[in-house]
Amino acid sequence: MDKHKLKWLYPGMGVKRWLALLIVGVFAFALGVAVAFSPSPLPMLEAYDWNFFLVGLVLTLLGSLCIAVAIRCGIRSIIGAIKPADVPNLVEHVYRSRNLQKGPHIVTIGGGTGLSTMLRGLKPYSANITAIVTVADDGGSSGRIRDELGILPPGDIRNTLIALADTEPLMEKLFQYRFSWGEGLTGHSFGNLFIAAMTDITGDFEESIRAFSKVLAVRGKVLPSTLETVRLGAEYTDGSIAMGESNVPKAGKKIRRVFLDTPQAEALPEALEAIAQADVVVLGPGSLFTSVIPNLLIPSIVDALATTSALRVYVCNVMTQPGETDGLSASEHVRALLAHANHRSILDYVIVNQASISQAQSRKYALEGAHPVQADVAQLKALGLEVRLGDYLDQLDLVRHDSTKLAEEIMILAGHHHFWQRTNGERVV
Repeated sequence: MDKHKLKWLYPGMGVKRWLALLIVGVFAFALGVAVAFSPSPLPMLEAYDWNFFLVGLVLTLLGSLCIAVAIRCGIRSIIGAIKPADVPNLVEHVYRSRNLQKGPHIVTIGGGTGLSTMLRGLKPYSANITAIVTVADDGGSSGRIRDELGILPPGDIRNTLIALADTEPLMEKLFQYRFSWGEGLTGHSFGNLFIAAMTDITGDFEESIRAFSKVLAVRGKVLPSTLETVRLGAEYTDGSIAMGESNVPKAGKKIRRVFLDTPQAEALPEALEAIAQADVVVLGPGSLFTSVIPNLLIPSIVDALATTSALRVYVCNVMTQPGETDGLSASEHVRALLAHANHRSILDYVIVNQASISQAQSRKYALEGAHPVQADVAQLKALGLEVRLGDYLDQLDLVRHDSTKLAEEIMILAGHHHFWQRTNGERVV
């Protein structure tokens, strides 16, 4: 017998007594059945003038009771040892986990804080979430790690992992902690350094993400859009060019197009598989030219979006972004997406906020050159898209999407799409 299995019999395991009771219960149950239903009593009992059916029934009931108590107490003993400390109600936890595993397969594509905000709202609905994140970032801590260590920038991936995490707030604070002191450490995020260290230990960036996911109990998967080192560039309407994701908004010019210095970069196969098997694919929200579109500059991702049977949704930003989308309406956001996807059909729906921001917020953002994105519905419909208008604002000082409202809208669309698939004989969720 495997020596590890023998450890169940070690002192202090809290299992042996219930195992013994289980054996006694099985023996009593079997004996009761034999006595009650045997044509002739067992030889050892023939000398007694008993009602053997009644005796057998009592033994059967006692055996059943012993078996039930042994199984119940044995399971409680084992669960008590392995139950997570932060789970007050195990039954509720198991029920929720099972239902999350049955949730729709959702793929999100983008990067930055917009993607993280949306994922926080989606994770209570499904454990089958795959976030595909751009790796073109070259600023801040991520840029320094990219330049000095030669690995993919971890910043957007770190934020996405934390957004999907099911862990204690203290752990989240730890991995978001940014050093403000120390030679060489100032400005670095602890989470970025953790991913860099795990990449060096494992020799594989993907494996480092998996390790991070285990530490934070991430609900779903986070994948880089490509494992190749890519650099983002922008061409402006005056013909000038800027290289580097962090430099794109700094020029203060209107962007004509963005591009990668490796135009034929290959997508991560796992990302393509996730899109093919998805029920819903969501692009955005997030910086249009530096977070969302860079993923579409990988040809195989556009191919996957054009051929998937999933519902394809674009979440338009609430505000324009200075130096990047100045003056762009919702339809112009969509046109930019489609232009960078070679005008292929990659969208079915667009979600646009129509709630007004406060005057104080308007003045505050105007000082930074940001304004609400105009919801030009007629132009969006002219592009062949279904438009979902609503109040998706977070009622806080910052103007951004409310993760709960946004997730509810996406799940409503997912439910409608599921019904359409069933009635049209397509692939059923």
